Order: sequence, then structure tokens, then C-alpha cells
Amino acid sequence: MTESDQRPGPGLRVVATAANEAEAELFRQRLAQAGIQAQSERVIGGPEFGSSGARYVYVAAADLERARELLEPPHEGDPGSGIGA
Repeated sequence: MTESDQRPGPGLRVVATAANEAEAELFRQRLAQAGIQAQSERVIGGPEFGSSGARYVYVAAADLERARELLEPPHEGDPGSGIGA
């Protein structure tokens, strides 16, 4: 997952880069559960051919920090991470 300040429109920021459409949808669902609206867009322009290809996941600038925290992978030893437990 890569974070960036690129944006498709006013007030939107990239919170993550997903490997494909399915991963982008998982990110969007996780954010939606926390009340954060997100949208995704292919990294490269041009026609859409199936669900392959990386996607940027965008959120409102005001939600950026909270969204980053929600999408952050669990750290080793964190409660509930299943690692080091």
C-alpha cells in the first residue's frame, strides 16, 4: 500500500494504492465501516479491461489521517494481530 498526495478532484487525497479492483473494494469497505467514504480509480488512464491493474483509493482530505490509521497493517505483537501472540 502506497500513500500519496495525488488527487482526482478538490479535497480528495490518495490514502492507499491497491493491487487490483478486489483489494481496492476491501479498502473501501473497511473505511465505510468506520464511516469514511472512499472511491477508487485505476492508476493509469485509458480503457478498463477487467478487474486487474492497480487502483488509487481516495478519501476526503479531512479523513486522510484516520483512514491511514484504519488501513495500517497490524504491527508484530499488537493485540489481535495474531503475530507474536
